[in-house]
Amino acid sequence: MWSIGGTSLRISVIGCGHVGLVTAGCLSVFGHQVICADRNPQLYSLLHAGSLPIYEPYLEELIRTARAAGTLAFTSEVGDAVAHSDVIFLCIGVPLLENGDPDFSGVDSAAKQIAIAAASSKLVVERSTMPVQTGEQLQHLLHVYAANRSVRFQVAANPQFLREGNAVEGFMHPDQILLGVDDADSEQTLRQIYAPLLHNGFSCPVHPQGCPPTKSPEVLLTGVKSAELIKHVSNAFLAVKISYANVLADLCERLGGDVQEVTYAVGLDRRIGPAFLQAGVGFGGDRLPKDLRALGVLLEKQGVDAGITHAAEDVNHHRIAVFLEKTRRALWVLRDKRIALFGLAHKAETDDIRGSPAIACWQHLIHNGARVRAYDPRAVQNARAAWPELVCARDPYEAAEGADALLICTEWNQFRLLDWQRIHDSMARPLLLDGRNLLSPAAMNALGFEYHSVGRPS
Repeated sequence: MWSIGGTSLRISVIGCGHVGLVTAGCLSVFGHQVICADRNPQLYSLLHAGSLPIYEPYLEELIRTARAAGTLAFTSEVGDAVAHSDVIFLCIGVPLLENGDPDFSGVDSAAKQIAIAAASSKLVVERSTMPVQTGEQLQHLLHVYAANRSVRFQVAANPQFLREGNAVEGFMHPDQILLGVDDADSEQTLRQIYAPLLHNGFSCPVHPQGCPPTKSPEVLLTGVKSAELIKHVSNAFLAVKISYANVLADLCERLGGDVQEVTYAVGLDRRIGPAFLQAGVGFGGDRLPKDLRALGVLLEKQGVDAGITHAAEDVNHHRIAVFLEKTRRALWVLRDKRIALFGLAHKAETDDIRGSPAIACWQHLIHNGARVRAYDPRAVQNARAAWPELVCARDPYEAAEGADALLICTEWNQFRLLDWQRIHDSMARPLLLDGRNLLSPAAMNALGFEYHSVGRPS
């Protein structure tokens, strides 16, 4: 169906956000000819100049390598990208409207541009998380917008399961690759795209240790609708696991238990696993909250009990209030207190502040009259752009100096490695509230801190 020569394919990626850039960069390193398109002129100018709008470990080096090899280019013209390619990856977000329904305007616009620009048959692949039945509607729209021209379109779903902060390595060494297809040609083409991963492993050229090959991932073959649903329910399940861990943390605090001991033991059960059983100030970002809510809306529309999704949302919504009430009790009064805030990103190894619990904590503290000085290794620029009044320190030691309390809200590993004795000695009151259970209570108490964490004895 598609003109494919050798092992290299011509691929376009529509959307230069986090998913699009990681997908385009990694596929181009496989040797495919990739062009990444985004209509945002500022974003295109930034990418064309060699800069990235996001931070993701190894991504900058990977894209630089691909561009130098001539396998990756950027454009602001979606039509040019479509004309260039045999396969089109849609990396376009589907945000939620106020009523919880998905906003398909971006997908609809992309479908129209693809159908108009296509002069030959194309495989269109859903890469971003799309609600179930999107592929069916996309197939219909492509046919309608093509206005009965003799151009065939097939639609497949290849959802990404990448974690921010680990996206490149996750792409290069996946546990599984999900191929949602309804025809044999689409399956064959997608298998060809991922051939470097499926045969003899793949060594990523930008990893500092050479990223040694690992065993080939399992290929999960489903229909398009099942693949769309798998992605949504997977993210929602991860959100439920985090909320479950936080309920256990509250129970441990009341009974004098240690939530880390409990979740560690529970996670050893292979039926459950340890991932995402970490208690703290809750999950944020753009994906888990949105997908959890979207699944709840879908369940309700189909007449299925959505109670479990609503309960997980409620637990997560109250995590910040629980943590800040602990802070208020320790300080007694928040007004005019000097507080050091460690972390602004919603999770470590990213500069993404969307839905960040750390930002929510800062907003609450400022609203109650506290004087906050923040530090984050990567997210300061994004946070200041959104909130110019945010006061940030050059390093964590400056943030902590003279503080009445220090709050850890993002689980950056480098916070574990700080000179905590120096921080203790520089604070007006060595009160430490660890919202990510990053540090050892015994070690912090030995240094003289008044130490509080989540679901662990002080």
